[in-house]
Amino acid sequence: MHMADALVTPMVGCTMLIAAAGVTANSVNKIRNEEDIQNKIPLMGVVGAFVFAAQMVNFSIPGTGSSGHIAGGILLAAILGPEAGFLSLVSILIVQCLFFGDGGLLALGCNIINMGFFSCFIGYKLIYKNVISKNYSKKRIMVASILGSVIGLQCGAFSVVLETLTSGVTKLPFTTFLIFMQSIHLAIGIVEGIVTGLLLNFLYQNRPDILEKAAITKSYNITKKKVISIILASALVIGGGISLLASSHPDGLEWSILKTSGSEELTANDYIHEKIVEVQNKTAFLLDYGFNVDNLSVTEEIIGKSIAGIIGIVITIGIIVLITHLSIRGKKLYVVNDNVNEIEEKFKDK
Repeated sequence: MHMADALVTPMVGCTMLIAAAGVTANSVNKIRNEEDIQNKIPLMGVVGAFVFAAQMVNFSIPGTGSSGHIAGGILLAAILGPEAGFLSLVSILIVQCLFFGDGGLLALGCNIINMGFFSCFIGYKLIYKNVISKNYSKKRIMVASILGSVIGLQCGAFSVVLETLTSGVTKLPFTTFLIFMQSIHLAIGIVEGIVTGLLLNFLYQNRPDILEKAAITKSYNITKKKVISIILASALVIGGGISLLASSHPDGLEWSILKTSGSEELTANDYIHEKIVEVQNKTAFLLDYGFNVDNLSVTEEIIGKSIAGIIGIVITIGIIVLITHLSIRGKKLYVVNDNVNEIEEKFKDK
């Protein structure tokens, strides 16, 4: 569901970027107050890396000629909490946009809201959390995962349609585009929900304490360190290997555009769009998840995509860890200031 720049005007793109920045700032403030955030950093890094790798794997939607990939918001929020999950997804989208050219730079705010906000704060907080509010069980986790994923993607898909409508993309008539977007992302959401439920049930079976606020009712089958190692190893295998088997069919958004307008991609040739594309082409040194070198053999292209996936995993972990450490650093500064103010108040009383 990564939107391209041609789908939005500078006004819409900037407005959504401001909205995304606001949600990001609020999330930073929230995780700053979490007592266990320091211990959560390794988990944030590897789960974020896993979602980055999983998003490289497009699966075919039978009978449609379309494909989809998981957004990962419900998975991240269920493990890390909605705010930390959202920040991890923001990091993933930034890495994809700047270094791989996946999603437009002007449309980055749209993609953050569409894929991150609706999954982490609507699909998770309003749906997933309420379904499992009474108690955790494998069945409840699966149902909550499917419902949360479907609702999150449906909201995100509807938001894409509104953003293109507001931008005046006349080649995408509202009703027709809406029908295709909602229907195809319903199918994608069901698949993502099942995958998410299976992964979360694995964690519930082995380390229930890793799930956000899950009741600890049994002994752990494996150590937390081993869980982190398994997630990281899985990310490397998916990003460096399984991603090579990804479907070549257009994703849900591209398919919907094709069905609506007759073309998979729309173009915008005004000055602002052209300059933004120039900037993104300079930062995207692994454009389309490969090395931008001419005359590569098939084997070299495969190796290049595999290496690109692994590089993306490493960069994603680095960005997530950096953002989290900066948030903690801010927390420490606030603590110091609070202590100083408290001491000053005591002296004043004396």
